[in-house]
Amino acid sequence: MNKKRTIVCFGPGPMFKGGIANYNTSLAKAFDNIQDTEVHIVSWTQQYPAIIPRDFIDRSSKVDQLEGTNIKVHYITNYNNPASWKQTAKLIAGLKPDKVIFQWAIAIQGLPMGYIAKKLKKIKDIEVFFDLHFVIQKEGSALDNKLTKIGIKHADSYIVHAFKTADELKELFPGKSFEVIERGDKISGNGIKVLKLYHPVYDMFKPNPDFNKDSVKAEMGLKENVFLFFGFIRKYKGLHNVIESFARLAKERDDVSLIICGESFWNTLDSKKLSTRIKNATFGVAKKLFLKKQDDEKDYNPLNLIDEYGIQDIVYLKNEFVSNEDVPIYFQVSDNIMLFYLTATPSGVESIGYNFNMPMLATNVGHFPETVVDGYNGYMATAGDIESMTIAMNKAIESPINRENVAATSKDMSWSNYAQEILR
Repeated sequence: MNKKRTIVCFGPGPMFKGGIANYNTSLAKAFDNIQDTEVHIVSWTQQYPAIIPRDFIDRSSKVDQLEGTNIKVHYITNYNNPASWKQTAKLIAGLKPDKVIFQWAIAIQGLPMGYIAKKLKKIKDIEVFFDLHFVIQKEGSALDNKLTKIGIKHADSYIVHAFKTADELKELFPGKSFEVIERGDKISGNGIKVLKLYHPVYDMFKPNPDFNKDSVKAEMGLKENVFLFFGFIRKYKGLHNVIESFARLAKERDDVSLIICGESFWNTLDSKKLSTRIKNATFGVAKKLFLKKQDDEKDYNPLNLIDEYGIQDIVYLKNEFVSNEDVPIYFQVSDNIMLFYLTATPSGVESIGYNFNMPMLATNVGHFPETVVDGYNGYMATAGDIESMTIAMNKAIESPINRENVAATSKDMSWSNYAQEILR
């Protein structure tokens, strides 16, 4: 008889918005599908300092992502209440897990996550993993490296989704020895284990087999060739580049449409409320103290470019958070996903695209050169080169990518394979 394992997935639970909540939930479900495995999600109640002017709760999705599972969810960790950090460590220790997998996605969480991991690292039979979605943060701040070191240093093992992230880990801890192993390999040295895996393909978003693409395109007023920008609007995702390159393309041809589907990251609260105004003012002071000036996104509003370029009639804009149930509509009606990022670590939007066999148009930054093979499963453009981006978009129309190639690229990138690699 096999010994029952207990796994804890620490990160935002399914009540939260965004890719990391989806990721943590999907990983927990993958473990839950493995025989003799008990799974717990230990989640934040508040992920960030209270001064951050943003609503992080998913108030749109209706489907229970954990229906039919045996996963237990514990909403306990409040960023703003250090007493809850101690309670979290005590709760996890009491579950007697074999492995705890922390989702690491932003440096500001370094203090609470570092505290909890340090407590757990002292317990002999627990293996502490950090699943690293970044090491060097995209936006960059004076405190990032320090908070990242505090946050992730108490790990027994790491998971990365790109060799670039493994290199950054070595750079952050020059005095430590790491051994990077790929899927299926065995660790042979004495270094700290770094599993180089992949960003699994989201299986929570399923294509609708009865979807009528032509009918939906007509309903949305879309033209023959549809490009999609999806997800939170952040500067590093390069929506301004997407809009500018698309506007150039639209001057050359009259058969193109662009869907922009996503919430402006810093514009989710009612700006008329006193509490929002106080948060904005306080957060503004904090950003001036800690963030590099060039990375302050306060004035980033690429949507203004739609009017500036006069392309309102060929852009379908849904500037709000999209419920999980509605996500498939935008991927199934589109022909290519736009990933003209300024910087990149493995992208949840890219992973969703794979679930729909969606060709990728990406810039040659971060991990994209590892996952997007030019002319095979997508087209690459040169970062910062609008003309190159326009050319890539035109290629996608003139020489469409065979979607079977996209399916072949991602066929082994399942959550099941990912979870099994962590367990071995």
